Amino acid sequence: MNPSALSLPGMRSPKAPGESYLKFHLNRQIPAVFSMRHVQEAIILPSRRLTPMPNMPASMMGLMNRRSRVIWVVDLAQLLGLSMLDASSTQQYTLILIQVGAVPLGLAVHQVEGITRLEPSAIQSPIGQVTASLVPYLRGCVLQRQSEKQEILLVLDGEAIAHSSILRSP
Repeated sequence: MNPSALSLPGMRSPKAPGESYLKFHLNRQIPAVFSMRHVQEAIILPSRRLTPMPNMPASMMGLMNRRSRVIWVVDLAQLLGLSMLDASSTQQYTLILIQVGAVPLGLAVHQVEGITRLEPSAIQSPIGQVTASLVPYLRGCVLQRQSEKQEILLVLDGEAIAHSSILRSP
């Protein structure tokens, strides 16, 4: 990612205008956000409550039952072509449950940080900032000041992820 090619949004008013996003980390180094209009909830799921399914793509972790609904759980970082979660040593998963139209989906991530607000005008083109394999799953990226440093937040497109060809393969 190339933070020097992005500009910081202007100073925010005390009311924190903009749209709400759930901020999380795909892995230890890569922060990202999802629009709250797709997010249902963020949960910690014990690994024993996830049922692995045979003959599925590697990013498909398995099925879970949540409130009498069966939901696919996907390793979001691996789906996006990044390093996969270390599932062998974990006893629980951090999941973001999203719903796009009628499609519910559980997305396993490294860590959920909380809710942040972003101005739509602060979202910039991801082309040239991130690897080309990520671009189809992004609405853009935002340069955000975090304490003394700057970080690039990936603004993920929930619809593109929910309709990914990997999730439709048999």
